[in-house]
Amino acid sequence: MADTDAKKTLISLLHGVEKFNAEIFPQNRELFAELAGQQSPDTLFIACADSRVNPSLITQTQPGDLFVLRNIGNIVPAYGEMLGGVSSAIEYAVLALGVSHIIVCGHSDCGAMKALLDPDPSKLAHMPTVASWLRNAEAARAVAGALKATDAGPESVRSLAEQNVLLQIAHLRTHPAVAAALARNTLILQGWFYDIASGEVVILDETTRSSIHVDEAISRLTREVDAKPVQA
Repeated sequence: MADTDAKKTLISLLHGVEKFNAEIFPQNRELFAELAGQQSPDTLFIACADSRVNPSLITQTQPGDLFVLRNIGNIVPAYGEMLGGVSSAIEYAVLALGVSHIIVCGHSDCGAMKALLDPDPSKLAHMPTVASWLRNAEAARAVAGALKATDAGPESVRSLAEQNVLLQIAHLRTHPAVAAALARNTLILQGWFYDIASGEVVILDETTRSSIHVDEAISRLTREVDAKPVQA
């Protein structure tokens, strides 16, 4: 039965490919022609691997707009801790692609955050790699605990997810490519939290460790752009 269900799922995916080839691709032929030989995304979007989080859908962007990095818990190990896929993707995005923004996006009902809040280590005993990976978010649990998010309820999971985003932004600053771009003022870091049930996205303020609505974030950025003197 399990084998049959898996094959049915694969058939469904292949039907999706057929629809893409027959309908979606022809409607966007010029876009894909432009993308065929190069990419020049403006944003590195670091998100959780959770299947319910779709960066392009949330941001209403097209192929080629986002350089997407996804993993369990939208985690960015501090530089030197776990050099590998995450570190190399960040380095490539900043140095080779020249992205001007990095967004770290956490989300509601995050399984990684639930695991961090659960005091029973036996639940991760059969997933040692996951357990090791989540150590990169331990400091966020300490902060969330200090903010009284001590149970495993939805609000506590959200609080931990938000603090985890801020922690991972701090980790980003330890990466040499990021640090250099920040020093040149060619890169902006921003943290987001996405609520799956409501569709709401809030922006996390590093200074106050609080959240602001998207419209307020837009207003702040607009004022900064308008206040910047025009270069001769």
